[in-house]
Amino acid sequence: MTGIQFRPRRILIYTVLVLAAAFFLMPIFMVVITAFKNPADINLETVWSLPNPIDLQGFAEAVNAFLPNLRNSFILVVPATILSALMGSMNGYVLSKWKFRGANIIFPLMLFGMFIPYQSILIPLFQFLNSIGLYGGIPGLIVAHVVYGLPITTLIFRNYYAEVPTEMVEAGSIDGAGFFGIYRHIMFPISLPGFVVVIIWQFTQIWNEFLFAVTLTSTDNQPITVQLSQLAGGEAVKWNLPMAGALLAALPTLLVYILLGQYFIRGLLAGSVKG
Repeated sequence: MTGIQFRPRRILIYTVLVLAAAFFLMPIFMVVITAFKNPADINLETVWSLPNPIDLQGFAEAVNAFLPNLRNSFILVVPATILSALMGSMNGYVLSKWKFRGANIIFPLMLFGMFIPYQSILIPLFQFLNSIGLYGGIPGLIVAHVVYGLPITTLIFRNYYAEVPTEMVEAGSIDGAGFFGIYRHIMFPISLPGFVVVIIWQFTQIWNEFLFAVTLTSTDNQPITVQLSQLAGGEAVKWNLPMAGALLAALPTLLVYILLGQYFIRGLLAGSVKG
C-alpha cells in the first residue's frame, strides 16, 4: 500500500526532472544540429530540424581556424593548472597542519580573493605585467590565472587535509621527516581526490576564460576562446561555423571531466563531514 500511495508523487517528481533536463539541454541540442547543417539550410523555419544531409564543412573550417589558438590554450592551461594545484596543495597543507601566528588572518584574506571580480583588477594587473615584461605573452597569462586560482585551490586542499589525522603528521615528525618530507611522503600520496577536483576546476575555468585572454595577450598568443568569439564576425554569419567551433572548444574540458569525474564529487565533499 505504501508503494502505491507514493507512486503518483514519484511519477510527478520524475516528470518535472525530465522536463527540466530537456529545457536545459535544448541549447546543446540546437548547437549540435546546427553544427552539422549546410549554411544554406539554416533558417528560422528549419531551426529545429535535424541535418539532412550531414555537412562537416563547419568542423573543417573551425579546425583550420583553431589550430594556432588551440596550441596557445594548451600551453596556457597545462602549466597554469599544475602550478595552481601544487601551490594550493602546499597552502592547504600549511594552513591545516601547521599552526603559526596569523594563520587565522591569512586564510580569510586568501579566500577574499575568490570574490574579487576580474574587471576590478584588470588595469592594475595590466600595469603590473607590463612593468615586469610579461604583458602580451602566455607566461603573463599563466601568472594571472595561477594567482587568481590560489584562493579556491587552497580552500579545497585545506578542507581535504583537515580530514587527515594529525597523528600521521606527528609520527612523520618523530621519524625525522621535516616540513617537505612530511608533505612528500605522507600528504602528497593521499591527495589524488583533491588534485582531481582542483585539476577539473582549474582546467575548466582557465580554458573557458575570455576577459584575461583578450586583454592581456597579443594576437599571436590568444587562446581558443578569443578565436571562438571571432568565428561569428561579419554581416553574413555562417551559423554552422561558430556552432562547430563551440563544440570543438568544449571537447577538451568534457574529456577531462569524463576521465576524472569519478573522483570529483568524492574530493569535493572531502572535509565537509566530521566524525
